[in-house]
Amino acid sequence: MRRGDRLFQLLLELGRGRVRTAKQLGERLGVSERTVYRDVADLAAQGTPVEGAAGIGYSLRAGYQVPPLMFERDELEALALGAAWVSAYADEDLRAAADRVLSKIDAVLPQRLRPELKAAGMEVLAFSHDPRTRRALSVARRGMKERRRIAAEYLDGKEAVTSRVLWPLGLFYWGKVWTLAAWCELRQDYRSFRIDRFVTLDLLRESIPDSADISLQGFLAHVRDGDDCR
Repeated sequence: MRRGDRLFQLLLELGRGRVRTAKQLGERLGVSERTVYRDVADLAAQGTPVEGAAGIGYSLRAGYQVPPLMFERDELEALALGAAWVSAYADEDLRAAADRVLSKIDAVLPQRLRPELKAAGMEVLAFSHDPRTRRALSVARRGMKERRRIAAEYLDGKEAVTSRVLWPLGLFYWGKVWTLAAWCELRQDYRSFRIDRFVTLDLLRESIPDSADISLQGFLAHVRDGDDCR
């Protein structure tokens, strides 16, 4: 990594809002602690408000704005492919957000780098654009963010429809389908549901109770123990 690039990467790491030791920064950047100390001193000499000390750690002074980002070609292709994936397989809100991100980046890129934002020659092929699935994803994601229960009509593997009230805990994409990890009030247990099998999915006003025993971590432990979450 060129020194200028390394200093900029160090600046980004320091701007993450928490104190980082020279050892942590060195591991992140692939350099020695001595190099980190030297680079931190160089940034400070250039007027960057670095706070901290050797043996304690470093961070940027609160309120300091990191200079505008500049991306490498591979980074731009990664952003383009990521946004294309979100557009193909996420819900409508995230799809719109991905488009806005690319528009903002495109607006500040030098002309010579703009073609890289298209990831030419690489495509994300969308095999499913079912509006009902997109809506279910949106409801599940909102339920997770707002910690609200959701009411569901679910078509199981035996083609039977059951009514359930769920506590949404996590969303997982398996390369073909999305699944929702949830606590099911009907079964009083953790369950996993395919998003494309929800007949209806609606947010309820009732909040999910705070419980250390019922959480995404609890669901994952349930799965690791080999329990059936279908």
